[in-house]
Amino acid sequence: MGKDVIADRYARLYEIPFQLARLGHDVRGFCLSYQGHDEGQWQHDAAPGRLTWESRSLGRLYVPGLVGYPHHLLKRLRGYAPDLLIGASDIPHVALARWLSLRLDVPYAVDLYDNFEGFGQARIPGMVPALRRAVRGAALVTTTSEPLRELVVEGYGAQGEIIAMPSTVDRSVFRPKDRLASRQSLGLPADARLIGTAGGLYRDKGIGTLYEAWKTVAQQRDDVHLVLAGPVDPGFPPPTGQRVHHLGMLPHVRTADLFNALDVGAICIRDTAFGRYCFPQKAYEMLACQLPVAAADVGAMSHLLAGMRSCLYHADDAADLARALLLQLDRPAVADVPIDDWAQLIGRLEPHLLALGARARDRPR
Repeated sequence: MGKDVIADRYARLYEIPFQLARLGHDVRGFCLSYQGHDEGQWQHDAAPGRLTWESRSLGRLYVPGLVGYPHHLLKRLRGYAPDLLIGASDIPHVALARWLSLRLDVPYAVDLYDNFEGFGQARIPGMVPALRRAVRGAALVTTTSEPLRELVVEGYGAQGEIIAMPSTVDRSVFRPKDRLASRQSLGLPADARLIGTAGGLYRDKGIGTLYEAWKTVAQQRDDVHLVLAGPVDPGFPPPTGQRVHHLGMLPHVRTADLFNALDVGAICIRDTAFGRYCFPQKAYEMLACQLPVAAADVGAMSHLLAGMRSCLYHADDAADLARALLLQLDRPAVADVPIDDWAQLIGRLEPHLLALGARARDRPR
């Protein structure tokens, strides 16, 4: 996700262990860095429970570090003696959870924050079968969207409990704020109509549809400006001009200022194996800020915005996105979608995890 889970404390990879610790559990997060981040241990305040993070880096000797990591982690976990394992973040960590579970004789759960078969790792021979084996054998699987839950049930033949649990947002950060103050804080024009988005501005994520739609909107409305924030695809630069504002990489909390500054937010998704099963977190971030949106009619967005079909556009159809953006500019409407905070979400998940641990403890040894 372009974030460091320990340092940035970002999204569900951080919030699941953090909220479980706040419910009184002793939680340890073991991270393997592929990019050479700092190694060490960190204790995060999560009273009344305890949250400890441990990071290990592959370093420059990539292959030896990767080969030796499972046995290193097995040794660490034997000393810790967990009641339950949760594998998350990518294919290797999900497969590793299954491997460790078999050797420690404890149940494991899997969290799929996206369709991992859409990741680059899936092109490595053996990765997809390893992912599917691990998901099928998990006692519990949480997915980031209802379409992904259906894939796990019908496509993977998962045997455990399957729960759709979309990522949510920090409602203390993503909330309605004064529009003018938000614009001033970002150096954006006070009187213009602003459309835009934040996140990875990558061709394969569908941002090209917004770039093309902007040409139509810019021709039809001279009072509209385009605002973008996030990393840029090196081979696919964004539009330029006096009415285009690229804010670069914003800190996560500043993204809320952007969404409060806009008149309409664009949620661009392609109709691909990745897009059909993902849940763009920016959807909840925008809606929590009471921002009208124009979103691709794909996967989770089709479900989430089913009651507002007019704000959905056909994926990869720039003309239809321009239509949706202009409609929201002229007759803005915000989807009435309930958004739980992380404490509520994990509070509902906790009983399922406790039941797994209890069944494991009651098994004859």
